[in-house]
Amino acid sequence: MAGLDEAGRGCLFGPVYAAAVILDPARPIRGLRDSKQLEPEVRQELAGVIRERAIGWAVAWADNREIDRLNIYQASRLAMRRALEALPVEPDYLLVDALRLDTAIPQRGLIDGDALCRSIAAASILAKVDRDSSMAEWDHLYPEYGFLAHKGYSTPQHLKALAEHGPTAHHRFSYEPVRLAGGDPQLSLFTEAGAAWK
Repeated sequence: MAGLDEAGRGCLFGPVYAAAVILDPARPIRGLRDSKQLEPEVRQELAGVIRERAIGWAVAWADNREIDRLNIYQASRLAMRRALEALPVEPDYLLVDALRLDTAIPQRGLIDGDALCRSIAAASILAKVDRDSSMAEWDHLYPEYGFLAHKGYSTPQHLKALAEHGPTAHHRFSYEPVRLAGGDPQLSLFTEAGAAWK
């Protein structure tokens, strides 16, 4: 049984990340819960344990251009499907946080699944940790936006930076605050992603 979840759905910048995790019942992990309820240091530590003890895990993403083209709901599903397809073993059943995926594998969507299911919680942790790590790399490229602090979410600091500097080519132009900040929305369709995506 694999759990799947995403991170970064509500952000104004960058990709939406998703993870798939198959936990090993013989190697339980204490402290698994919704990644948003965990301190960053705890998330980081748990991510290492998940990678070590899980039967299989994978992290994938859909970038800002795909989000703008498909919409965030479909892009989240795309990222989850990529994570599912990257698993080293094929699961027999899926538990997905609030979504349904295009796959022949039997599945169940759970509202607030990251609070109800340990495998979904594990997936939420991996997706969040990897996305936060990518935002730290983007922070070096665009220090004026403060990505390390707000991770691309719509905070006063981020909105102020958008008003002062305009959006980058990696912002999500389908999101209203980015459109209102000006700039050319076609940039998000034609600019190649940087090394931090890899």
